[in-house]
Amino acid sequence: MFRMLTLALAAVVAVAAPAQAKAPFKSDRIIVTTVGEGPDVVLIPGLSSSPKVWEQTVKAHPGYRFHLVQLNGFAGAPVDGAATGDVAAPAAEEIARYISERHLKKPAVIGHSMGGTMAMMVAARHPDEVSKVMVVDMLPFMGAMFGPPGSTPETLKPTAERIRKAMAEANDAQRAASLDATIAGMIRTVDMRPMALADAKASDPDVSARAFAELILTDLRPELKSISAPLTVLFVRGNNAPVTDAQMEGFYKASFVNLPAATLKRIPDSDHFIMFDQPKVFADEVSAFLGGK
Repeated sequence: MFRMLTLALAAVVAVAAPAQAKAPFKSDRIIVTTVGEGPDVVLIPGLSSSPKVWEQTVKAHPGYRFHLVQLNGFAGAPVDGAATGDVAAPAAEEIARYISERHLKKPAVIGHSMGGTMAMMVAARHPDEVSKVMVVDMLPFMGAMFGPPGSTPETLKPTAERIRKAMAEANDAQRAASLDATIAGMIRTVDMRPMALADAKASDPDVSARAFAELILTDLRPELKSISAPLTVLFVRGNNAPVTDAQMEGFYKASFVNLPAATLKRIPDSDHFIMFDQPKVFADEVSAFLGGK
């Protein structure tokens, strides 16, 4: 009888162990949902955005298992661990932890805007965890756009703090007007603006403000040499950019000089949300990226 009980208990443990191993990933920085089956692809949205920006990307690319990242504090998600301090860098570490703990086999990573910054962080700081990276309209040092040539994170601290303070302390009317203007300047396709605007308005103002200031002060150019995975960068020259196409291309080339193997491609007739303004072109670029070596 004792032997039978022992065998029965062992059987229960054997059955329970796999279920325990599949426990949900817990984080106070990110929420991840999974869609589809196939090779793993991690999708990271940008500042004050949600995984809704990737809906058409997922639909256009069956045969992959997409891991959709939602940052806490954005688009109505609970603030939790993003209540103080930096936002992007800690979340990037949580994405790397997710890849490791869920035993993903070197997934492809695609990040838009701030998500592109985080994709580069993961690739540079955890090079063995990813197979390839696509950055959608983001520089390794966004702060270069907020100061004169030669600006550094140190010299830009007053600018970043001024912008953070203005964003965080804006009243409801000021914030609504600012977000309306910002989204209009980032998305040419009028029908796609309401969703992005709703996500932005549902984001916690303080989290968004700190994240934006963090991006101004984050200089990943020295870390680019640590990225061993193939890197593709899609970028635009938006309608409001006070530069020519050639100047924008030169700026991106100079920004990624520490990673000469990076593939840089300007997408014409698009603003910041390329997936909305040029959906067919974007889908084709993602197909080429995912299908390449």
